[in-house]
Amino acid sequence: MPMMSPVLPPVDRETALSSTAWPFQEARALLEKRLKGTLPAKGYVLFETGYGPSGLPHIGTFGEVVRTTMVRNAFRVLAPDMPTRLFCFSDDMDGLRKVPDNIPNKEMVATHLGKPLTRIPDPFGTHESFGHHNNARLRAFLDEFGFEYEFQSASDWYESGRFDPALLRVLACFEAVRDVVLPTLGEERRATYAPFLPVCPETGQVLQVPVIETNAAAGTLVYERPDGKKVETPVTGGACKLQWKADWGMRWFALGVDYEMSGKDLIPSVQLSSRICRILGAEPPQTLSYELFLDGEGQKISKSKGNGLAVEEWLRYANPESLALFMFQKPKTAKRLHFDVIPRAVDEYMAYVEAFPGQDEKARLANPAWHIHAGCPPEEKARLSFSILLNLVSVCHSEDPAVLWHYIGRYAPGATPETAPTLSVLVERAIAYYRDFVLPTKRYRLATEPEKAALADLRAVLAGLPRPVDAGPAQDAVYEVGKRHPDLGDLKAWFQVLYQVLLGQDQGPRMGTFIALYGVDETLALLDRALAGEDLGA
Repeated sequence: MPMMSPVLPPVDRETALSSTAWPFQEARALLEKRLKGTLPAKGYVLFETGYGPSGLPHIGTFGEVVRTTMVRNAFRVLAPDMPTRLFCFSDDMDGLRKVPDNIPNKEMVATHLGKPLTRIPDPFGTHESFGHHNNARLRAFLDEFGFEYEFQSASDWYESGRFDPALLRVLACFEAVRDVVLPTLGEERRATYAPFLPVCPETGQVLQVPVIETNAAAGTLVYERPDGKKVETPVTGGACKLQWKADWGMRWFALGVDYEMSGKDLIPSVQLSSRICRILGAEPPQTLSYELFLDGEGQKISKSKGNGLAVEEWLRYANPESLALFMFQKPKTAKRLHFDVIPRAVDEYMAYVEAFPGQDEKARLANPAWHIHAGCPPEEKARLSFSILLNLVSVCHSEDPAVLWHYIGRYAPGATPETAPTLSVLVERAIAYYRDFVLPTKRYRLATEPEKAALADLRAVLAGLPRPVDAGPAQDAVYEVGKRHPDLGDLKAWFQVLYQVLLGQDQGPRMGTFIALYGVDETLALLDRALAGEDLGA
């Protein structure tokens, strides 16, 4: 899925400037308000996303990269002559404060608390450190999406000395930076707070200790260890790191970050870091605060608790494009991120892609498919909704993709896994989703006598339709039969009869499409079993 293609398709710039899609609005503000229409002196516009690798990566973290890339793509349309870069920055120099709940070998990790993540052994046993393991998880996700990005490690920047000039600048502004943060702290914390956190050369731990002296000319500071010993250390070369609010502001200053988004819960931190960035001598980036994701119980998702969806879990049940759509929609609105949102996300994605070819340019730029595919959504003639596929798996009583493709090929002649790659992915994912989430909840029921009369009526009408039966006539037949049996209730109640008796669920697909896909003869056989009083779930 090319979230970032080397060349975007031609777009009328004036149309893009007036687009109401939020990535274009963000890109326009970046170009006009922050950059004033001028390329920065560094020669490129820098987008950044931050990543805290203390817990296993989850979708909320990656949403920053998806959304930031969408803004970057929009910016490239508005300012095609300005080069852009995207840094994905991992705060892997942070000291680990607590052991995450969802990792193995917790006892081993507990013995390394306080150390930078890149200096803690990997509890999974696959990488040189815990930080490297989680960084690899992040990069694997980004690579799977096809992002164009540059991965950056805080440990590398600190230890290589590339942050040294900015760290010396923080040391020169020590009191001013400290005084920005102090009012936000409790009395006890204020007594010992310093922007710098020395790394103990003996234990390797990141120390949160009082700084009792600074020497900007020498580039050093003196801190007091918990045992009372006073130690002088350089602030450069990885001997110290910054407290994270100061670290964020320093990073913006050092790198010249132009655009970064973050969660709504970090708004106070964005404000503090922006002030620090200005103290150091640079304007902070343009920022966007997005709403947080909620789990199935409406609680905030936490990396350490692991109460949200992992990337791998979403991709086990749906295509990556549907995940990108979920990220695109209403970034400033809190949304439940749980397994039950997946089918709808898939179906909405398919609908946007299907609508794209018939839209004018203004509508296309507002279509999420443009932003998901960098202006070039795939063209695939064979499209079926996720709910249709789930119900096809159900009535076929088979988890063999070949069985499903038998019906798909008859419904859409020429459709194969090779000619319809998007649908091929969805077939595999629908089987997995059906097995894990639909099958355990299926509850078929027998039809009542009035319902049997309506089902027999439907059977007779379908049997009399000219072959092959298309979705439209089949849907009309279902509607007409429902209207002839008002004793069952309204049409909604009639459709629920079909879903409960034939499919074992309270909701279901558009029946006309389902009948055309499954086949009218197969549907007649299904109706015959229901009329004979069989339990279709047996």
